[in-house]
Amino acid sequence: MAALNPLAINGEKQNHRDREAAEVPASPATHLFHTTALNCCIVAVVGCTTKINVDVIKKGLQCTLVNHPRFSSILAMDDKRGKKRWIPTKVNVDDHIICPDLEPDMQSADEFVENYASSLTTKSLDLSKPLWEIHILNVKTSEANSIAILRIHHSLGDGISIISLVLACTRKTSDPNSLPTIPSSNRTRPKIGFFRQLFLSTWLCLILILNTVLDITLFLATILFLKDTDTPLKAKIGDAFSPRRLVHRTVSLDDIKLVKNAMNVTINDVMMGMLQAGMSRYLNRKYGIIKGSTTNNKNNLPKNVRLRGAIMFNIRPSTGIQVLAEMMEKKSRAKWGNKIGYALVPLFIGVQQNPLDYIRKAKATIDRKKLSMESRFSFTSARILLKLFGVQAAAALITRVICNTTVSISNVVGPQEEISFFGHTMAFSAPTVYGVPHSLTILFQSYCNKMTISMAVDPEVIPDPYQLCDDLEESLVMFREAVLTTSPLHALP
Repeated sequence: MAALNPLAINGEKQNHRDREAAEVPASPATHLFHTTALNCCIVAVVGCTTKINVDVIKKGLQCTLVNHPRFSSILAMDDKRGKKRWIPTKVNVDDHIICPDLEPDMQSADEFVENYASSLTTKSLDLSKPLWEIHILNVKTSEANSIAILRIHHSLGDGISIISLVLACTRKTSDPNSLPTIPSSNRTRPKIGFFRQLFLSTWLCLILILNTVLDITLFLATILFLKDTDTPLKAKIGDAFSPRRLVHRTVSLDDIKLVKNAMNVTINDVMMGMLQAGMSRYLNRKYGIIKGSTTNNKNNLPKNVRLRGAIMFNIRPSTGIQVLAEMMEKKSRAKWGNKIGYALVPLFIGVQQNPLDYIRKAKATIDRKKLSMESRFSFTSARILLKLFGVQAAAALITRVICNTTVSISNVVGPQEEISFFGHTMAFSAPTVYGVPHSLTILFQSYCNKMTISMAVDPEVIPDPYQLCDDLEESLVMFREAVLTTSPLHALP
């Protein structure tokens, strides 16, 4: 009988201890995103100006994304503890790159890409490997010469962190060694006297407390009984399990900035105004059909429509693209995960003679929500529920809030300049999320001089999502025409 090698035995024990040390318990948010009610995935349709070289993409991913702990771990059940854990594994990039054999100059390529992306909402990710994949479609569409579709499970991290991580894999086309530049929303504040500053701070603190108390009360009421009006946009119970149609529309960011500067508001104010105006136009037409009215200008909307959006917020300060790039290079274990809070925002639905009133109403709502801790309350309360009552109870309550509102809304600030993904220049990016019980999820993504509006819709509830896209785009046209008419500073297009 061969003698046992003590060095080999000790080495095996050490390797076992190293593997256990590398394993990370799944966070409560990870468990939450793997419940039946909230099994969410992020899907980003990315267009490139050239044909995609698959081998170059694989080599690039091997040096970047694969080095991130979450993108190189599988989620498995710990038999001893009865809970899920992230277990590091060797990643075979070929298992995560899907390249169907396609006719590059096919007819109706836009429709094919949309059908392909939408079909992914009916398929689950393979739990036996890291929960991400990239589909490469080398077909020419009206917006790009090739398409890459990224699908990433939401348990890997919150949307802002994941999109920032993907951006950390890109470089400026003007300077291939430089990371993209994300515009800052920080504004310089004018200097004021000490006593005036003290009074203003006290007043804002008081307003913050009052708004937070009111918002928490409405939040709890939404859990218990407060529901949105049943409109042609609102999901029915159980619609979270229906397939989603993924559509997008690209509009001019320059037009949005023109309206923003003319009205002295923010881009978010203009986008929320577009959303309110577009949804009002869409619903007014729907109710007109129900009433048999053929005049689009007539107000067919019922009175006192309650329609709210759940706006997602990243609770922690931005990690920063540079830090995420270093994480992939150095395999750092910097803080990661899901830190999402959301606020319930009332959306004005009605017919306005002056289209700019939609923006003014949106600004008033957003300014008020900025002076509230509602998003932090929703995040903290979810953590408490998870610890006290478990994942299923927390998922049930969160689902109830979502089911009693109408739409999920998110906004991602993208690069100001043209960027490339491993040498492939990006034409557009259209990210969205599916797996939420809302029948309508909207995400705004800026890039260079473009703003992409991405939607995940339940086709059983919203069978004509292109009409809603048209209404949103037409709303921006109305805003632009209104400011060009009323503002002498913008008399020229």
